[in-house]
Amino acid sequence: MEQWLQHFKELAHQFEQWIHEQPKEQLYAAIVVVVLTFLIFIIYRMLNHGQRNTIVLTGLSGGGKTILFYQLRDGTPHQGTVTSMEPNSGTFVLHSELEKKGKFKPIHLVDVPGHSRLRPILDDFLAQAAGIIFVVDAVEFLPNCRAAAEYLYDILTKSTVVKRKVPVLILCNKTDKITAHSKEFIRKQLEKEIDKLRTTRTAVSSADVTNEYTLGVPSEVFTFSQCHNKVAVADASGLAGEVSQVEQFIREQVKP
Repeated sequence: MEQWLQHFKELAHQFEQWIHEQPKEQLYAAIVVVVLTFLIFIIYRMLNHGQRNTIVLTGLSGGGKTILFYQLRDGTPHQGTVTSMEPNSGTFVLHSELEKKGKFKPIHLVDVPGHSRLRPILDDFLAQAAGIIFVVDAVEFLPNCRAAAEYLYDILTKSTVVKRKVPVLILCNKTDKITAHSKEFIRKQLEKEIDKLRTTRTAVSSADVTNEYTLGVPSEVFTFSQCHNKVAVADASGLAGEVSQVEQFIREQVKP
């Protein structure tokens, strides 16, 4: 170890002597090159960060995510019922924009299956997400309210989402049905369930390596306005083609 240390000192001394032997003009030029290279790297990283175009479509199984995917891509639901067991993705311009004038930046839309055993793959896409669309079945909401709240809680407390303040849209799908709950009702119920979850999740947060952040303000009733990132709620119907609010959210995150 001492030999290695002595060898390192000798190399450092030789380098110092070499520096002193070089003309000042060359040293200044070398410093300028290093600084410019560093600045170019930083600018590249910033531009690359600002050009994210991935939108993640997720939520419980049966909410209509894949039908929404087809509706956004092709302007048609294709099938009445679709169940995905693997991610469905594509890069495209929104179908509603195809006949509009001007250039529109393609989005990369990823439909992540809602089955509990397949959810870990969600992490693979969140790091690059410009926005997250969390789909809720507005018709079958009450029986699935607790499960939806737990899934949403997990997403809202992930470090990749919190640190980058990734916007989240809670999309109440199938609102064209008479028996569908309103988005205001769904929002309030999810807030109530997440408020309950905070107590149990916070108690074990020190042992929870997946969620590094907590939600809300201590001693206050939870609302989505307290989240680190922007959380909005909207209506849609994949089968009926009512997806304008979804498209608006997407274009707010992925500029044309």
